[in-house]
Amino acid sequence: MITAGDAAIEVLPFRTYNGVRTYHFMMETRTNAALDLIYKIRERQDSYPDIHMSRTLHYSKKSTGEHPRDVVVTFDWAKMTATYTSFGQAEKPVSIKAGTFDPLSLFFVIRLHKLKEGDVLEIPVTDGKKLIATKARVDRREKLVIDGKSYDTYLVIPVMERLDKVFGKEREPDMKIWYTADEKKLPVKIQTKVAVGSFVFELISATDGSKAGGDGLR
Repeated sequence: MITAGDAAIEVLPFRTYNGVRTYHFMMETRTNAALDLIYKIRERQDSYPDIHMSRTLHYSKKSTGEHPRDVVVTFDWAKMTATYTSFGQAEKPVSIKAGTFDPLSLFFVIRLHKLKEGDVLEIPVTDGKKLIATKARVDRREKLVIDGKSYDTYLVIPVMERLDKVFGKEREPDMKIWYTADEKKLPVKIQTKVAVGSFVFELISATDGSKAGGDGLR
């Protein structure tokens, strides 16, 4: 394994979207100079679920590098649809169901639940192109040591309906998340697949962002 870069997940001050008060979650990911030569990533995701954490109102992803993106997903809850727009070009809306979230807010939705080995959380997620029946499985309780510090964690594996099997065989999950086994449920480790292999994110630091204007879920 080599050091590839860093990522930051933040809860920013509340926003109002179409008259509805929302959370504002943001994740920025960037590879370092060494990996830029192989697989450069400069990406920002923004998620706006309502303050009751019952659904997403708006989502965007912008990136430069190997795979540039300028994506906006708008949710029309009156029509129960989500529309994917890439570089200003809108695609055909997809149908959604009550309680649908975007890919970034999934990290936070899982934290709202009491985690217990063997439990499966069913959370509908859309990237604007397809509604995905996501089942987040609490796989096991596990001790992790990161940078000399020990964490008691739960390993949660989000299993996407469309990625569950290939040619009838179980496949290696595309994502694994380790949350602390306490009331904070901090994600201390995230493993995700990419085109060149996989990235493993390990916690460097976590701060309480309430003084910056956010409160509630952190």
